[in-house]
Amino acid sequence: MTAVLPEQTGVAERTLTYAEAVREALAQAMAADDRVFVLGEDVGAYGGAFGVTGDLVHRFGEERVRDTPISELGIVGAAVGAALAGMRPIVEIQFSDFTAQAMDQIANQAAKIHFMLGGAASVPMVLRAPGGSGTGAAAQHSQSLEAWFAHVPGLKVVMPATPADAKGLLLAAIDDPNPVVVLEHKLLYKQSGPVPEAAARVPLGEAAVRRAGADLTIVATGVMVSRSLEAADRLAAQGIEASVLDPRTLVPLDGQAIVDSVRATGRALLVQEAPKTGGFMAEIAATIAESRAFGFLRAPIGRLCGLDVPIPYAPQLERAAVPQVDDIVREASELVRRW
Repeated sequence: MTAVLPEQTGVAERTLTYAEAVREALAQAMAADDRVFVLGEDVGAYGGAFGVTGDLVHRFGEERVRDTPISELGIVGAAVGAALAGMRPIVEIQFSDFTAQAMDQIANQAAKIHFMLGGAASVPMVLRAPGGSGTGAAAQHSQSLEAWFAHVPGLKVVMPATPADAKGLLLAAIDDPNPVVVLEHKLLYKQSGPVPEAAARVPLGEAAVRRAGADLTIVATGVMVSRSLEAADRLAAQGIEASVLDPRTLVPLDGQAIVDSVRATGRALLVQEAPKTGGFMAEIAATIAESRAFGFLRAPIGRLCGLDVPIPYAPQLERAAVPQVDDIVREASELVRRW
């Protein structure tokens, strides 16, 4: 089911940054349920590597906002154990790249325990991790790893693109009885937008149409959503009206919303920051190709992705390694005019 746009809900909203929206979700969840706690490196007095946890340690105490040793494997392992014991842990990993140190606990424990024990136990754990490029953090701190997690059965994967979704999807993830990986793009933390005051959930598995248009469908994730919206405005000046669809949740994926949009427009441009080879947009391309939308295509499915290279440190090379607004405009325009 495609979600209603936020401005159509009538819910009281204010303007918050993405980081503030995440912090508010954490605070509301912790106030409502004593089982919810946060753990990770520097999440306490320091307030988190990107300042997201802020003053939560002063509001909820060190027992519920727990600074940990520098050991991602140990942090996630502790969270898995706490979840199995009935708690609702929320892990913050400083950079999503560092999940590589904890993949045994994420992929072999958290994701599989419910299945291996025949449903007798659950792991209601949330793992938050900032990802993506654009901050000059170079190859080991700038990756987009959503395809890693989406490939592991048992994990749910969320990529909020707006402050409202950063709050609403996180609250829904905390409620979920399954392990959920929430990937937050670093460039989005300072972006502002309307956010409901209430603890309103955004259901996992519902895409959002960010912009409607009849000429092509742009499917984008993370920071590429805002870049695609900017590109769509520029395309409109050329007489090309693009729909921009944000899946929001990769697992479970709202394939129906994607299929319906592509069927209506006849063209699809799939935009991701992650490298092209093995990227999640290949899964979305397959979803379109295997659906009834295939017969309505007026052009080949297009993919605009990051280069298959480690993210460079040099700013000009970093920008060149991932899609920018100009790239989206160029590819979308060609897709419409050539076909």
